[in-house]
Amino acid sequence: MKFKLKRIDWYIIKQFLGTYVFAIALIIAISVVFDINEKIDKFLSPDVPLKAIVFDYYMNFIPYFANLFSPLFTFIAVIFFTSKLADNSEIIAMLASGMSFRRLMLPYAISAGIIALSTFVLNAYIIPPANETRIDFQNTYIKNKKVDYVRSAQLEIEPGVIAYFDRYDARSGMGYRFSLEHFEDKKMISRLTAKSIKYDSLYNWTVIDYMIRDFDGMREHITQGSRMDTTLTIVPSDFLISVNDCETMTSPELSTYIDRQKKRGIGNIQTFQIEYHKRYAAIMAAFILTSIGASLSSRKIKGGMGLNIGIGLALSFSYILFTTVTSTFAINGNLSPAMAAWIPNILYTFIAIYLYQKAPR
Repeated sequence: MKFKLKRIDWYIIKQFLGTYVFAIALIIAISVVFDINEKIDKFLSPDVPLKAIVFDYYMNFIPYFANLFSPLFTFIAVIFFTSKLADNSEIIAMLASGMSFRRLMLPYAISAGIIALSTFVLNAYIIPPANETRIDFQNTYIKNKKVDYVRSAQLEIEPGVIAYFDRYDARSGMGYRFSLEHFEDKKMISRLTAKSIKYDSLYNWTVIDYMIRDFDGMREHITQGSRMDTTLTIVPSDFLISVNDCETMTSPELSTYIDRQKKRGIGNIQTFQIEYHKRYAAIMAAFILTSIGASLSSRKIKGGMGLNIGIGLALSFSYILFTTVTSTFAINGNLSPAMAAWIPNILYTFIAIYLYQKAPR
């Protein structure tokens, strides 16, 4: 049987998405004003071109923060316009005409699907390249948060090949007290040590004042030299990890990066894993928060629309707080990144089911 949306469905979809877009536009306008006020001293510097402020920073700032606030304002939009419908007795009229609450939820689900799909596409493919431009602007003109120095970096560059830097300085491209160890069947067959190593270009390095020890049973062969060009399948970005790097990678790039770093034994990739799982968890979050908002605010209550909005804000902020707490536990190593991203959704799914059962019929 062919399904066709009715006029009431289109009415709810337009109300939902219209309120959502308006709420997002309002908070972005406020955010931009506050951000300009915070950074006005930097922006007035003659070294900062106006074109870069507008196109490199704010044109990329707006979609980033719009997407960041999307779950919150999906919830607020549903609470606001559904409470308005209930306060005007429109929902009572819909249910009295024979429409079930389950059928009433259809246009909500369609609207949530549109928001969820848009959010995922933005998160996974569009915003990361924009973030790269925005973060480069911040590092250049506002405050440089890019990691350009590391100590005690160790990673497996190939199976059985372990590299170690006592320290590495990205500004000079120099690493110090470098070692490269080769293993076969858990036995070391050679070890290269160097006072320093210089990064040249992709996978091309120069070791300086080096010594190579090759092991053959009880025998040892030593080779020394002042300089030697070599190829190592690592680049400085493999171990110079900044807190914002995960925001500049598309989802396929993020997945590839996580797999590569795991194989190389890099330990501090929890932030990247959390970001990856959050992008998928956000899809379900749109549906869960929409269901909670519609179920909560569809009943006409004595406190009116203000009480519904107050309860909705409390629930939405608790969701954000809970997400932050679980992410912190994952970064500290006490919780898996996948669980950190999905636990809030699992908990709020139970809340959604409870409120749905209590909704008017």
